[in-house]
Amino acid sequence: MKWASCCGAKSKPCFPVTEMTDELTIPLSNWAHEQLVGLAKATHSPEVAALTGATLLGERAGLNGFSLPGRTSAGGGSRLFQARDGWVTLNLARPDDRDLLPALFCDADADFRREEAIAQVISQCECLPLVRRGREMGLAIAADREELLSPVIQIEEEGRISSVRHHPPLVIDLSGLWAGPLSSHLLGLAGARVVKVESHRRTDSMRTGDKALFTLLNQGKDSVMVDLQDAEDRDALLKLLRLADIVVEAARPRALRQLGIDAAALVREVPGLVWLSITGHGAVGEAANWVGFGDDCGVAGGLTRALYEASGKIGFVGDAIADPLTGILAARTAWERWTSGKGARIFLSMSGIVAEALAAERKRDPEGLEQSFRNWAASNGQPFPGTRSRSVGEVHPLGSDTSLWLKGEAAC
Repeated sequence: MKWASCCGAKSKPCFPVTEMTDELTIPLSNWAHEQLVGLAKATHSPEVAALTGATLLGERAGLNGFSLPGRTSAGGGSRLFQARDGWVTLNLARPDDRDLLPALFCDADADFRREEAIAQVISQCECLPLVRRGREMGLAIAADREELLSPVIQIEEEGRISSVRHHPPLVIDLSGLWAGPLSSHLLGLAGARVVKVESHRRTDSMRTGDKALFTLLNQGKDSVMVDLQDAEDRDALLKLLRLADIVVEAARPRALRQLGIDAAALVREVPGLVWLSITGHGAVGEAANWVGFGDDCGVAGGLTRALYEASGKIGFVGDAIADPLTGILAARTAWERWTSGKGARIFLSMSGIVAEALAAERKRDPEGLEQSFRNWAASNGQPFPGTRSRSVGEVHPLGSDTSLWLKGEAAC
């Protein structure tokens, strides 16, 4: 084990790293790196240029000491189960998820706290009907063979052209967990001013769920707290959103509407506003309301099937891999659109991004991709490939910048 040195006046001690080997890499890390290269060229940012795709795909696993996953995800929240006609992944990381299982399986007697009971029931089910029913109930569930319904990137609303923009751009981040905060973090490294907005009633669960990753992704961002049940706070938030150049959020459309936020209307109203909506499975039809997290979206995007075809083994690929892939592409998409001066409401599909990255790597280097899958399968249980450590700066206390922004005192 080695400790990498980092520089920076406000830096804290860096994280331990293990040397990367030539034999074992995270599949799709080359695609992720290509997106970072594109972002670095667009932003002229040396901080972005210093990053690698392998670093961003593997750093959560490195921070937490995860091992390469088999049929249980690296973080432990998802598991792959064999059904009659394929494989299903079920994410049960949220406290109330298991309460839904008796209804999902139409069985009120089984003890679904036991993984064996879940496996037994799923073994008698067909994949797609089970996945469809689970998604209707709000579960994060996916099958290894799916037909994706939504475009990878979908522009719902074309905005107005702005001839006057903030330099650097102002980014309002309404998202939580990994993909959205990573995208705004990368925009911050590129020079943007980033404001993280959280609700009094529901802060970013990553704050307590993974403090190390939260710190890494949210360093340097201003912190605003609002009560979304309060009309005055909602009005203040809307005023803040009208100041933004880029907004990042990951709420399902109906959730935004319930909060009184009409993203499409804001894009039409505010010249140049780029509004990024990160979704599990896109914005088309019923898929717009499906829940999706990084591991299950990776399965839906075809990675578990690709692993099996290359190695004969079933398992998860990467660590919640759809999250960092999406965060990187979201940052690049937002910056390039902002640079054009023309606003838009843009939906990104996490499962679709995985599928697109997989297809691109199959075209670019099919033999190398197949070998990366075989190496991955053969390394089950070993530590993740080492990634270069990154310095960690100041994280603003929760809500410390609320007055500054909601009272209109901040200089844009």
